[in-house]
Amino acid sequence: MNNLITRRTFVGGVAGAAGVAAFGGQSFAQLALPKEPVALNVIDVAGNLALTQKAIENYRKAKPNLVSRITFTKAPAPELAGKIKAQQDAGRVDIDLVLTGTDALSAGIDQKLWVELLPTHAGALPKLDDIYLPAAAKMQTLAKGQGVVVTYYPSGPLLEYMPNKVQTPPTTAEELLAWAKANPNRLIYARPANSGPGRTFIMGLPYILGDSNPQDPAKGWDKTWAYLKELGQYIEYYPSGTGAVMKELGEGSRDMTVSTTGWDINPRVLGVVPKEAKVAALKGFHWVADAHYMCVPKGLSNEKLAVLIDLMNFLLTKEQQAYTYDEGYFYPGPAVKGVTLDMAPAESQAAIKEFGRPEYEKLIAENPIELPLQPDQMVVAFRIWDEQVGGSKRK
Repeated sequence: MNNLITRRTFVGGVAGAAGVAAFGGQSFAQLALPKEPVALNVIDVAGNLALTQKAIENYRKAKPNLVSRITFTKAPAPELAGKIKAQQDAGRVDIDLVLTGTDALSAGIDQKLWVELLPTHAGALPKLDDIYLPAAAKMQTLAKGQGVVVTYYPSGPLLEYMPNKVQTPPTTAEELLAWAKANPNRLIYARPANSGPGRTFIMGLPYILGDSNPQDPAKGWDKTWAYLKELGQYIEYYPSGTGAVMKELGEGSRDMTVSTTGWDINPRVLGVVPKEAKVAALKGFHWVADAHYMCVPKGLSNEKLAVLIDLMNFLLTKEQQAYTYDEGYFYPGPAVKGVTLDMAPAESQAAIKEFGRPEYEKLIAENPIELPLQPDQMVVAFRIWDEQVGGSKRK
């Protein structure tokens, strides 16, 4: 389907929701909203629905003239690009909105699967640099105009461990390696291509180890790849996702894993990991930020694209961003400035009060926050890891 946008004007209702910017000017491609409500299919490959599903459902309730129903599905990130490409080749795209981390975002950019949202539709979206937190605005640059950040967090890499099993947690990369060697098969992490903590760990190591270029996995990660291969001798296998890792940590079959703020807090809220689990940061660590993006596959009608852009506006209001605190899964969560915890639902406030960690505020304030790899470099890093580190030990 031709994705060139016609110069038709928006019809009614676009600025109807409180806080949603009105559309104006002729500098962007304008789209007509549908005369009849449409059904939307939303696919989540990042766990983002934990943060945004309530807000998306709020949109359906606020705009029954635009949306009749919304179907939510989840899938592993590595499978998504192939699925969308097959639909596009067949001329039958039935995925309308993708909620993704940097992994499937990168794969989609690499394969040219996404609609260009910026600058094509910049006039139909809020001025993102004005509303985003500084680090979220930096994360937006990774989207190459083909996605819009909806949630953000400083991420990791952190170590998470059970204090009854690990009395003296490692404080340096060398101590982590020594601990893994002394405690074979007690450390675990998931395949980076489908795990936020997994990829945050491998992207954080070049800063900790002093590699020559933390943004170039092929030529600048000599120390990192050597370290990961050596560490891998003491890791039994690499699960396909982080959920399985946390289950093993919680059940006691592993004693330590790599983690992030959200993957520390949320599994303890849910009871998957015991509340008493602790976290530590290695000496010299830099945060490697993470974000979730809203992406639209090429091949949709202009009317559906108009509704999706309107939905994006709605999800970027402070009122809807407050839902993204959730139960700490992507802590803090909001990408937009001025969204405080006291604006979040009561259950979010209670969960973070009980299971959050006061030390996070200090760690976030006192350590550098870096961008993850550029999309093309992330694809390279995943390939090298699969080929050289963990591909033969995946499960």
